[in-house]
Amino acid sequence: MSLSSLIKKKTNKTLFTTPSHSGRLCLYHKFLQWYKSDISETDTYNPQVALIEAEKKAALIYGTKYTKFLTNGSTSGVIGAILASNVKKILIWDKAHPCHKNGAELAGCEIIEYQMPFDHNLGVYRQLTDNDIKNIIEKYMPDGIIITSPTYEGFAIDIKAISNICKKKSVKLIVDEAHGALYPFSDLLPTSAVKYADYTIQSLHKTAGGINPTAIIHSNDNDPTKYLAKFNTTSPSYPMLATIEENINYLNSTKGEKAIANLINNIQELCIPKLNDDVTKILIMKDGMSGYELSKLLYNKFGIEDERANEKSVMLLCGLGTNLNKLTRLKKALKKMGF
Repeated sequence: MSLSSLIKKKTNKTLFTTPSHSGRLCLYHKFLQWYKSDISETDTYNPQVALIEAEKKAALIYGTKYTKFLTNGSTSGVIGAILASNVKKILIWDKAHPCHKNGAELAGCEIIEYQMPFDHNLGVYRQLTDNDIKNIIEKYMPDGIIITSPTYEGFAIDIKAISNICKKKSVKLIVDEAHGALYPFSDLLPTSAVKYADYTIQSLHKTAGGINPTAIIHSNDNDPTKYLAKFNTTSPSYPMLATIEENINYLNSTKGEKAIANLINNIQELCIPKLNDDVTKILIMKDGMSGYELSKLLYNKFGIEDERANEKSVMLLCGLGTNLNKLTRLKKALKKMGF
């Protein structure tokens, strides 16, 4: 039985267990159905079995050794990956998400920071080349490296080349692919790291339509389960876990594949110059205007809020919830602004 089916299961058992609302008391009625579905690890439901099976199915979908569901975002996945990799000396981008350094510190690793090239024209960081990575590894001789790909603004690495380098140098490769959850399901997007890295972490809530803060960790190395258990709650939210199961099944379905293809096609029809590697991260800039000024104009005059702005450019994040109406509204706004 799937998790989504299990949490809908009605029981005639009288439960003196957690959660104490017992699926009946509802303190916030907008979430009435959520309360009814909020089960725990009781004999009546025994959801652990369904979760294990759901994660095994997910690993088959992604072609990984292990795929585990996360309800504490990619942050928990990155920390779990570092702990599971058992590395002692690790390379970390100096501007990476704080969880990279936090995880390395928790694991007792020696941390070596590396820099990525800054594009002054766009105001963003670009990726290192595979040769750059090779040189860094040869210089510092680590046994692990964490790479953020794609970057926030949609720049991706050559994962196949970098994976080969890491394997030859016996370096564990951890890829923070938080913003690339759609990659395994479309040839029109950058190549996902899920089949090439030792550990890959993805946020379903960022582009794949998941609820905050659902995510997944993929491993082609050690099983991360016992390492995740060191800091994750022992009382997980099964409604959230069920949404992860359904999210992955949707991405892997014909309907999901069509939705991703339509999203990409609709974005491409905006006819905006592509400044990065990922079409779902619309990166725009306008002569004579800073990124912050452009962001303010979009928001105040056209009611459009971007994901991130810098001194030079603005990034608008698209995902499965970005329908044609939203993109049409953006297109009209950009036209009025002289794009």
